[in-house]
Amino acid sequence: MKNKYLKLMSINILVGIGLMATSCLCSGAENAEASGKESMAEKPASADAVSVKPSQQEPVGNIVEFDKTIHNFGDVMLSDGPLSCSFTMKNISEKPVVIYSVVTSCGCTDVEWTREPIKPGQSGTISTVYTNDEGPYPFDKTLTVYISGIGRPVILRIRGIAHEKKMSLEELYPEKLLGTAVKSLELRCGNIQQGYSRSDETGIANLTDSPVKVTFANVSRGLSLNVTPNPIPAREVARLQFTVTAQPDIWGKNLYYATPVIAGQSSGRQISVYAFTTDDFSDMTAAQRSDGSRPIFTSNPCSIGKIRKGEKAAGSFSFSNVGKEDFVIYKADTDWPDTEVTLPGNVKSGYKGSITVNVDTADMPEGEMLVTVTLTTNSPSRPIVNLFLTGWIE
Repeated sequence: MKNKYLKLMSINILVGIGLMATSCLCSGAENAEASGKESMAEKPASADAVSVKPSQQEPVGNIVEFDKTIHNFGDVMLSDGPLSCSFTMKNISEKPVVIYSVVTSCGCTDVEWTREPIKPGQSGTISTVYTNDEGPYPFDKTLTVYISGIGRPVILRIRGIAHEKKMSLEELYPEKLLGTAVKSLELRCGNIQQGYSRSDETGIANLTDSPVKVTFANVSRGLSLNVTPNPIPAREVARLQFTVTAQPDIWGKNLYYATPVIAGQSSGRQISVYAFTTDDFSDMTAAQRSDGSRPIFTSNPCSIGKIRKGEKAAGSFSFSNVGKEDFVIYKADTDWPDTEVTLPGNVKSGYKGSITVNVDTADMPEGEMLVTVTLTTNSPSRPIVNLFLTGWIE
């Protein structure tokens, strides 16, 4: 199979990174959590305005569904004291399910849950109380829920921002959108596995004295948005839920976009949602995971030594597939613009492959350099592989 040449761009530029032209032959990679804001932007699905979809249940493994997986308390006062909320879980399977346990990420959070088996079609609850005594800071706590019949725990989150003094809507929501406002135009959904969706939420404030209807235009494929209530009452804050559904042809780091339309008029600004899509190995048995592809890189990072600013920098990363299945790289992302990555085709069991990285260093500052290439793969043991190209610019 012919090599694939990928021109990959990053939105964020690493401070203090430098690269220059030279080449090195080495190999290296490490698994890492998918992170960072950089991505290849998805093209909008349509330029027409679309109504915001109604609130949806969030199914987990076709066994249960939650009314929500995140509860955002929004902006609260320390003087409000403890904060409480509940999550409702419905059994959508044909057998009773049991909530084995719920583990909190912090001693500041108490939790109770339905202990008896939940019959098909019936619902149970998970209730939590946050002490709200950690100071005037943002808080984000997790509840890890273990449920019968589901191979991995479900993560529920409670979050908000605690304040000592009252603040106006204009102060709390600095990004203005034609009479409405949000805290940030850059949102994050985190990691998503193929076949699944992931949701998060933020607030959208109505800064006017009349109700305002919010729709969205130029919505990227795979992204949906939900405002509740809508119209947003005057001088109130609504819930803006955003959901990214993994698309079979979209892998790795991506940004999804939507343009808010306020009372029928385009805001002229875009909201971006970051997500990282990986393969889904949750239904594999231990034997299937063991038999899957497994790339072994002999060294990491790849150092190109000292180079001159403005030259091309090149590195080659060699690996062997010691697994029993073909090794496939779905996508390569990089954190530096003007980077070209050359990928091998599918690498069969027992065979070797190599990945070359070429970087244009004309716009890089002098000093230490670090360029990271993130591979999204079909390997159950290494679904994400980071390659590091390092050196020094003189």
